[in-house]
This record gives sequence, structure tokens and C-alpha cells, in this order.
Amino acid sequence: MLTSLLITISLLVGFDQNAPIKTGRYTVTQSWSQEKDYRRPYFVRVPEASSSKQLPVVIFLHGNGGNANDSMNHFSRRYPRISSQYIIVCPDGYRRSWNIVSEQSQADDLAFVETIVSEIAKRHNVASNQFSIVGVSNGAALANQIAIESEMKQIRNLVTSVSQLNVYQHDGKNFKARGRGNQYKKVARPIKGRRLMNISGTRDRLVPYTGGASPAIPAKGGKLAFVDAEESTYLWAKHFGYTGQQLREPTRHDGELEVYRYLDGDVVHYKVVGGGHGATGAISEAVLLDFLQGGDDFRR
Repeated sequence: MLTSLLITISLLVGFDQNAPIKTGRYTVTQSWSQEKDYRRPYFVRVPEASSSKQLPVVIFLHGNGGNANDSMNHFSRRYPRISSQYIIVCPDGYRRSWNIVSEQSQADDLAFVETIVSEIAKRHNVASNQFSIVGVSNGAALANQIAIESEMKQIRNLVTSVSQLNVYQHDGKNFKARGRGNQYKKVARPIKGRRLMNISGTRDRLVPYTGGASPAIPAKGGKLAFVDAEESTYLWAKHFGYTGQQLREPTRHDGELEVYRYLDGDVVHYKVVGGGHGATGAISEAVLLDFLQGGDDFRR
């Protein structure tokens, strides 16, 4: 709570809430165990032809080792149609990481992202209830945490690529909040009505598709373990209101993709057969855009 208060105060200084958000570099001032009054950057890109139209927002969370500036350039090149229709926001992970279990960062990244959402949503050229979070790898782990813990109604769509739920975030019975020291002791009850897409590769050597321990990602003296990717998507579907059994066969095939759709596509898993940790690239811009646009009517 103290961290969030410090963030809010820092943004009230020199932040014109009535002006439209513009392309540029912004900062959030945040304090935690590793830093005091640290100015954390995030980059914003607004479509040139947007005029005074209210636009939806995509917040892209980079993977471990990435950074916001490079991510903005890559996202804009990879997804030109999305970038022409959405305001794109790329926050910067402290020490090139997001704090999930045992990363270099110990920052409160949930508070960081929520503050960005809160401040951008106030701008008059922003569709304030149309935010989507897209995360890759370590960024997808943060997107899962946001889905689990954030109660912000502005956040409607989540895309988690090459990182399904880990066993700290769901212990087999309950979703869990990160908590102090990344202990994951408190049961969490994610809000309803959101939409979620997961993308996972069957030959991912960093985040095992069928679950179990990663050979490389550290976690509290051992290795980080994951929920099976298909089960992870089913857990979200069940939480959001699906009452059937877990799908054992894909709803449809599309080349190397096997698609598992729940709740009329509000929760969907893309299984990239033969795909590794770069499986995100198997999903076309058209598929991603279709999912993002499918959430234009927020359903609680």
C-alpha cells in the first residue's frame, strides 16, 4: 500500500491529466528494497492519424533480458495494423526483468503497471475501459499475475505467450497472490469477465509445455515449475465460468496450430506443434487483432 501511495504522489506532479497522451517517454517514481524514488520509464506510441478519437490501449510486457525501447520498435514492426489502431505502451522491467519469484528485480511490478493504466486511462484520447495486456515469457508471467491480482476493470484482455501459469501462481487448488517476499501464501480470487489467450510451443525447452520444472529458470534455490499449458488455460476458463470438462482434443487445426476454445473464444489456447520458446511468432497479426477486438464489449 505504501509503495502505491508513493507512486500516485509522484505522478501528480507535472502530469497534465486533461491533455491527450502523446508519443514519448514517461516515468513512474517508485521505491522498494533495491531503490528509493526510482524513475521507472515506459514508452508510449500513439497512431499518427488518431486525431481526437478515443483509442484502445495495448500494454506490451517484454521477456527477461528485454527492455521497453527495443520492445516498442519490435512490436511496431511486427504488428503494424495493431499499432495503427491502438495506443501501444511498453513499460521497462527493472534490471531487464519482472519480479515473479527469483528474478533480478524485486520491484512491485503489479503496482507499476496498474499506475500506468490508471494515469493513461484519464487522458481524453484514450478509451478508458479498453486495455489489453500482452506479455511474452517473463512478461507473460507478470500478465498472469495481473490477471490473478488486479481488480482494475479497465483491463479486459490478457495474452500470455510462452509462459503459462507457474506452480506458485496456481498450486493445483487455488490461484495465489505473490505477496511479501514472493511467498505466494494468500489465496487470490481473480475478478470475472476478462478474456485470455495463451500461446505455448510443444518443444519449448525453457517453459515445458506439459508442465514441470524449467531446466533454466531459477526459483528459490531450485528451478521454476509450471502447470501444464493446456490445463493452465482450462483453469482460467473454469474460473471465468466454463462448466464442462477440460478439452482433450483441439477445437480446430490451422497448420502447425491446434486451437482449444472455451467460452466462445473468450478463453483460447494456441498449441504451436513443434514450436519452441519463440512460438509467439507462429501467431499471425490477424489472429491477435481478432482476439483483441473481440473484447470490445466488456462482460462482467
